[in-house]
Amino acid sequence: MLLALALPVAAAPEINAGGELIRVVLSLLGIIALIFAAGWLSRRLQARTSPGGRRLRCVETMAVGARDRLMLIDADGKRLLVGVGQGGMRTLHVYEGAAPEETPAPPVPGFGDVLARWKRTP
Repeated sequence: MLLALALPVAAAPEINAGGELIRVVLSLLGIIALIFAAGWLSRRLQARTSPGGRRLRCVETMAVGARDRLMLIDADGKRLLVGVGQGGMRTLHVYEGAAPEETPAPPVPGFGDVLARWKRTP
């Protein structure tokens, strides 16, 4: 005959559902607040790096390889073509004279304008 031993069953701890819900919601709001704070701080730090009084300005860059790129740099009215790679930086060409005036690109038509033009075409 099998004897069944009566073991005391531990009562499950009571869970306060309302308190847990409040804790989860507050944690979520804290994380969202940290995301907004990081975005604000990022914008603040980027605003400080404006090219206001600097004498050097990177006009354009172009990747020519996995780690190699060409940079067109404006330095005190001269333009320098610089190659940047694993071996360092090397000046490839110095353009003498004043830098040419940059003309603004024509505005790109919006999607609505292109769609309206497309509808008018027979």
